[in-house]
Amino acid sequence: MKKWVFLFPGQGSQYVGMGREFYDNYSEVRDLFGKACDILKMDIAKLCFEGPEEVLVLTENVQPAMTVVNLACLTVLRLHEIYPAAAAGHSLGEYSALYAAGVLSLEDTLKLVHNRGRFMQEAAIVEPGGMAAIMDLEEEKIREICHLSGAEIANVNCVEQIIITGPEVEVNSAASMCEKAGARKCVKLNVSGPWHSRCMEYAREKFEPVIRGCEFKNPQITVVNNVDGQIPESGSEIPEKLSRQICGSVLWRQSMEQLIGAGFDHFVEVGPKKVLRGLMRRIDRNVKVLNVEDDASLASFLQAN
Repeated sequence: MKKWVFLFPGQGSQYVGMGREFYDNYSEVRDLFGKACDILKMDIAKLCFEGPEEVLVLTENVQPAMTVVNLACLTVLRLHEIYPAAAAGHSLGEYSALYAAGVLSLEDTLKLVHNRGRFMQEAAIVEPGGMAAIMDLEEEKIREICHLSGAEIANVNCVEQIIITGPEVEVNSAASMCEKAGARKCVKLNVSGPWHSRCMEYAREKFEPVIRGCEFKNPQITVVNNVDGQIPESGSEIPEKLSRQICGSVLWRQSMEQLIGAGFDHFVEVGPKKVLRGLMRRIDRNVKVLNVEDDASLASFLQAN
């Protein structure tokens, strides 16, 4: 039996209609949505399946919606007796990974992502800003430019793609400097806030008491934290890392290299779209990577397993 690492996508992978096939075909997924609706006091099925897009993409809505769909995909894999040997999630996806690893209960997972989304949206109003993707420029050079410009690194996605974040003026200045330094492309991202930057300090402070009110059990499988790319040994290490992650960088490439270095070579993206599948191909083309988000991708995955 292959040892699969479950990778959970984060904000940005959402689309209207996500999770619909699994909802229609599995009573267990309908039960999950029902529980989520009760916990969140939101009609999460209507939000995921009908949107509209401009309502779904609001940070306070998309964070719980994405998480529920990730967990729906996880539920379907469990029903087919496919269980993760390890897990990781990109930014918001880290909460789905912690649930899959047995660290968080469903109630605490949803409580955390709902509040995280709400506080991040509020923080973006208090301190607005933006983000940009820098393509094909050395990480050290980007760090140097961020230091000079006042921008920050939000995500180290792979060698060829690093996301910068911060106040609009600083991000624009850094992107311009990166272009002059030889970046192949610098693309402003369509986001509603400067995620993973010091501008999120308001959100981090508001979020800390929510984190403290949740129970973190010891991981039952290997799980990697975004903020340092390390594997925690106990649940007690995790709350502080989730707090730091709000203003800190997502070290995705380093997290994947940590898992590959630990001997894992079969990965499956569990949730909407194929963003993490695409990044993994850029990180290491020697590992096997698939995705599961609907009936067709599930059939392909089960055949490969």
